[in-house]
Amino acid sequence: MDHVGGYGGAGGPGGGGTSCRSSSCCDMTVKCSCRWRLEPHYHFYNRLFSSGFLFFSACLVLLGSIATLYGWVTFTPSSFRMGLSSSGCQEDNEGSWSIGIFFGDSPFSLKPIEAVNVWKNETAAWPVANPIVTCASLSDAGFQSNFVADPFLYIQGGTFYLFYETKNSITLQGDIGVAKSTDKGVTWQQLGIALNEDWPLSYPYVFEYLGQIYMMPDSIKKRELRVYRALNFPLQWKLEKVIMKKPLVDSSIINYDGKYWLFGSDHSGFGNGLLEIWHSSSPLGPWIPHQKSPINNIDRSVGVRNGGRPFFYRGNLFRIGQEAYGRRVHIFKIEALSNDEYKEIEVPFNFIKPEKGQNSWNGARHRHLDVQLLPSGGWVAVMDGDRVSDGDLVRRFIIGYASITGAAFLIVLMGVLLGLVNCIFPLNWIVHSSGKRNVSFMAWERSNLFLIRFSSRVNRALTSMRVKIKHSTCARRLLLTVIFAMAVGLVCHGVKNIYGGNGSEAPYPWKGQYSQFTLLTMTYDARLWNLKMYVKHYSRCSSVREIVVVWNKGVPPTLSDMDSAVPLKIRVEERNSLNNRFKVDPLIETRAVLELDDDIMMTCDDVERGFNVWRQHPDRIVGFYPRFINMDSLKYRPERYARLHKGYNMILTGAAFIDSQEAFKRYWGEEAKQGRDLVAKYFNCEDVLLNYLYANASSPSSRTVEYVRPAWAIDTSKFSGAAISKNTKVHYQFRSNCLVKFSQMYGRLGPKAEFNSRKDGWDL
Repeated sequence: MDHVGGYGGAGGPGGGGTSCRSSSCCDMTVKCSCRWRLEPHYHFYNRLFSSGFLFFSACLVLLGSIATLYGWVTFTPSSFRMGLSSSGCQEDNEGSWSIGIFFGDSPFSLKPIEAVNVWKNETAAWPVANPIVTCASLSDAGFQSNFVADPFLYIQGGTFYLFYETKNSITLQGDIGVAKSTDKGVTWQQLGIALNEDWPLSYPYVFEYLGQIYMMPDSIKKRELRVYRALNFPLQWKLEKVIMKKPLVDSSIINYDGKYWLFGSDHSGFGNGLLEIWHSSSPLGPWIPHQKSPINNIDRSVGVRNGGRPFFYRGNLFRIGQEAYGRRVHIFKIEALSNDEYKEIEVPFNFIKPEKGQNSWNGARHRHLDVQLLPSGGWVAVMDGDRVSDGDLVRRFIIGYASITGAAFLIVLMGVLLGLVNCIFPLNWIVHSSGKRNVSFMAWERSNLFLIRFSSRVNRALTSMRVKIKHSTCARRLLLTVIFAMAVGLVCHGVKNIYGGNGSEAPYPWKGQYSQFTLLTMTYDARLWNLKMYVKHYSRCSSVREIVVVWNKGVPPTLSDMDSAVPLKIRVEERNSLNNRFKVDPLIETRAVLELDDDIMMTCDDVERGFNVWRQHPDRIVGFYPRFINMDSLKYRPERYARLHKGYNMILTGAAFIDSQEAFKRYWGEEAKQGRDLVAKYFNCEDVLLNYLYANASSPSSRTVEYVRPAWAIDTSKFSGAAISKNTKVHYQFRSNCLVKFSQMYGRLGPKAEFNSRKDGWDL
């Protein structure tokens, strides 16, 4: 070391070493220092631009682009979802529960409100449809909620009060909300939060006793069953008494045979909880356990836990139970109830399960039913429902990230097979160090011997596979193509589960209410394959109530040939005419009609947005294909001409919402006869005629059309030879002729409407 230090002092007097005056002489200290500084940078750039790194970077960019494109095409833009509070209606692992209302002649023949055909002009709900209360109802009223469930009715005179559990979006615990209806359940006013505590509340069982109104909600976390008394009904409540020191869930009280009976399930055990019964002379206690409590039913998965208020019907007492937790409700007839005896049997409950799956507000499950007898002798009921199953959010995230991980593994496998990656598992797991190993490393090696051997065998197998397929170009290309396709599929599947929501295409409320419409299409025998695909797809859209098929030519199909989730009607016409599209049909049960050609496929969400816009402007034609007609030249042109002029004054009714009462009446009025004759002559222009009739019935400055841009739309007629307007040039010439004739008959079209004039951006 002293010798080296002498070199460091060379050149100075008394340096004690060989003096280096030549420029070729190299200072080894400087050389080693330079090498130390340059080597890390050399290895860094070598790794940065290695073939393996470039391969993984290219795959990341490519798969990321594919995932982005897939999301753009498939998912509903967040800006489309309107009417929801920014802090309410968040995705929740417990579900997205809503509440619906039902009516019937008995508790066993209940029909949803839309089947009763109640119309509400103020909200353009013709008819009003379930659900009646959602998280949006409460969030829009200023009370942020993720979901609403466990509904109970309290009827006071002609006023309905609805109590329910609402999960607070901020505290993430259950509170008790309340709403009021003065029109027999058609519209609801959110009054606010009736009861909240420092622990979660649910199942707000409300009852009357000695002129006082009481509420008995679940307080599982508190491990008590509490009864509250109304000080100022329905928003002010005071704790009256703790009637039981047990974590009971879904507890209900019923007055039967001169006694009060308490039904509940102890939540401290596992599973759904066995039914327990107590009796007392007062709903405030003291409570005496039933001699056979807990009640051990034959099938523990059915009808154990309460699912709503017990009720009397034709002198018999019935109890509502829920299957497991939140799947569906069952009704049990109580055949014996005394201090020492209890017997119940399940009775049929013909609740029609929705066939639209996640697009129905209760398509996945329902768990709670409250039925009550009205003074008129009819029955009313409220029920909660969910479009997804319990734990859906966590399950989607697990599946999503597992899919992404699987795609990453396949990309590494591709790299190995291409020779760009040497191994899948790090070599330092496998290669034994030739140097001295410490005790801790040897202990790790012994404890992970299986992992080391497994990694070694996998790497050897992949190396062997790479050598084998290297000599077979076709096999190599095929294998790499299959692996990459699988990676793309896994990435798309992962993105869908992580970012795509629960997969439902829910309807959009207008002024807090939902409604339904009729889907109408006109077709003939040569387009039957289109029709089958059309019916299967659109019948699953949330707001579609029925589908009417106007059959213009050929032998009509049988209803059994169609896979429809809603009622399907086929109206066979004697004459093949485009005028049949707007014929007055008394069998149509809704005011809103979506005229949609059978060769147009778009998402249910696009359809729901169009319906929402039409409910805002029911006096307009609301559709998805805009056109601009220059009234000075009267020449028919495609959509790009409207885009060029930044506006439109016509909507094609091959995909448009109209008011069936007004539109059909105008089209078949006496003043439209000349126009109908021209349509019959050209076998064209029926949609152009309807636009002129709307403009003719309005003032010159009134807007008569509204555009909604679909996320995507496919014209399936291009895949067949059955398109009506295959020759575009001839088709456009006919329409230009129609424009001239209709302008002479009915005057000008309405004023031009600009694109992107809506605040929600739906008309970009």
